[in-house]
Amino acid sequence: MTSPLALLGGTPAVTTGGPHFTWPPIDDITRARVLAQLDSAVSIPGRSGIVADLEEALQDYFGARYAVTTSSGTAALHAAYWAARIQPGNEVIVPAWTFHATASPLFQLDAVPVLCETLPDGTIDPARVAELITPRTRAIMVTHLWGKPAGMTDLTALARDCGLDLLEDGSHAHGASHGGRKVGTFGLAGAFSLNGPKPLSGGEGGFVLTDDADTYYRILTFAHYNKRARNEIPEGHPLARYAVTGAGLKLRIHPLAAALAHDQLGRLDACLAGREEIAAHLIRGLGRIPGLEVAPMPEGVKSSWYALTATYRPDQLGGLPIDRFHEALVAEGATEFDLPGSTRPLNQLPLYQYPSHLFPGHPDIRSRYRPGDFPIAEKAHTHTIKLPVWHREQDLKLADQYISAARKVSEHHKELL
Repeated sequence: MTSPLALLGGTPAVTTGGPHFTWPPIDDITRARVLAQLDSAVSIPGRSGIVADLEEALQDYFGARYAVTTSSGTAALHAAYWAARIQPGNEVIVPAWTFHATASPLFQLDAVPVLCETLPDGTIDPARVAELITPRTRAIMVTHLWGKPAGMTDLTALARDCGLDLLEDGSHAHGASHGGRKVGTFGLAGAFSLNGPKPLSGGEGGFVLTDDADTYYRILTFAHYNKRARNEIPEGHPLARYAVTGAGLKLRIHPLAAALAHDQLGRLDACLAGREEIAAHLIRGLGRIPGLEVAPMPEGVKSSWYALTATYRPDQLGGLPIDRFHEALVAEGATEFDLPGSTRPLNQLPLYQYPSHLFPGHPDIRSRYRPGDFPIAEKAHTHTIKLPVWHREQDLKLADQYISAARKVSEHHKELL
């Protein structure tokens, strides 16, 4: 039996001082590149300079024909929906459990997000998707939750057979792959965030990938009016005459964010390889602890390890509530253990229960949801504990301390009841 719980007066299991996880990794090379951008340009209205460098690097990395940077991941998702010709009254099937920005831009387009039950790991259930398709369905949006690719083989076939556009939210999953193919490249368009803690970070920002020229021009019209749209949309294209105004929005990335993201992209694969090793170590250690279940990645699926998730099993710990278990973990100094908050089943959010309060006249025939509508997703959410995954070999010692903290709380669970 380990020493007494820190929550009850004992010594914490984690002795390494915090913070225990910071992202993105910034060194003197990063600082120099961002500072150099200050002297180069802090506003880039066209596709030139660091913006062009980043987009070309993204195209090469993902193997995509086009990459368009945006001001945020939310903006990237909004642009992807608009470029996919989502119209008022159209339905788009989205996972019930995701970050709200996966689906909330649909309200801006007067379209209807149709929530779909997930598998226990939080990824959308292809069998349930098929049940939700109606004549109003226009597209399927897939989230690669926590960096784990969804079941793209079945989803790609389903979208193709039903004549639907497949869209991807890869905001957790830069560099993740399914069957050797990087996520974000399976469908018409893939949208990504470059927000602070994402595997590829620019602090803020986002981007959209597509292989379709018309979709590319529509993204430019939506997010990059005037100079860039005038230079890149071919004369004679139906959208060319709208180039000066576009759709009225300017959603371009800040050059300093682009400089940071460009620096980080060159490090991404090395960081992912390091995460893969530490994730395997954590899975082995945490998976042996009563009260926690950690599933390894299926064969052919490569995660970005934005987060490692464990399923909490209160039945193995005398019914100890997850909040109490988590409180004890934090007291042990394992402060990076977290319970998912804003990334939650969308049916629990007021926007999806009463959309017409914010969007009067919204065609919310099927979009009014209530808690309990998606029992698999909701149970998975309330039984998930997550942990960021480190990438450096020297972080293995810290990972071991986190494993020790979890084991200690599990062994002492009766004292917490």
